[in-house]
Amino acid sequence: MNRLIEQFHRRLVVSCQAYPGEPMRSPDTMRRVALAAVRGGAAGIRAQGLEDITAIRNAVDVPLIGLWKDGDDEVFITPTLDHAVAVARAGADIVALDGTSRPRPDGLTLAETIAAVHEQTGALVMADCSTLDEGITAANVGADLVSTTLAGYTAYTTKGDGPDLGLVARLAAAVDVPVVAEGRIHTPAYAAEAVQAGAWAVVVGTAITHPTTITGWFASALVEATAADAET
Repeated sequence: MNRLIEQFHRRLVVSCQAYPGEPMRSPDTMRRVALAAVRGGAAGIRAQGLEDITAIRNAVDVPLIGLWKDGDDEVFITPTLDHAVAVARAGADIVALDGTSRPRPDGLTLAETIAAVHEQTGALVMADCSTLDEGITAANVGADLVSTTLAGYTAYTTKGDGPDLGLVARLAAAVDVPVVAEGRIHTPAYAAEAVQAGAWAVVVGTAITHPTTITGWFASALVEATAADAET
């Protein structure tokens, strides 16, 4: 097992991302969020965008998973080899990229992309998948890790209220590389269940680093409670 990957075995990786146009959308803010996450016990960070990756790499010494969201096509998480190489050179130890069966914008196969990232940068590759077959394929063509990041976010998968722990368990039983649980892990209990299901590590983003969404959860609960009181 790679020593870098061993560092976050059965531990938490925090995804530090903000959407375009939001108040927190700046590399320095994400750097500070990453520092806070590491202080709280995060064993790794996942970050989006070259400037954010570089800023966070200069601030923390835990493993850094980097990606670059770009384009309007279905495949937009580090969609091409050029994106992947740039992410690695910005400071990511692990390049996260779309690991689904959908065509990649540059015409390369997933296998060709992974091999080129390994050869050109020496970085590891995490394939963000949405199904069991995609995860198995990604592992077979050289991905160092596979994740459930895109489960429920492709046209052919169903999005539930919580994480797809069934997919985590099936992948963990089917592949020889570490399986990372990611997607809709909104509570500590879900995170613990993901590890129990076989996840090597757990990535949490929104529930820790996206105050707009978290505030919305609380605000909606109060609105619903007020409406329920009015009906009684």
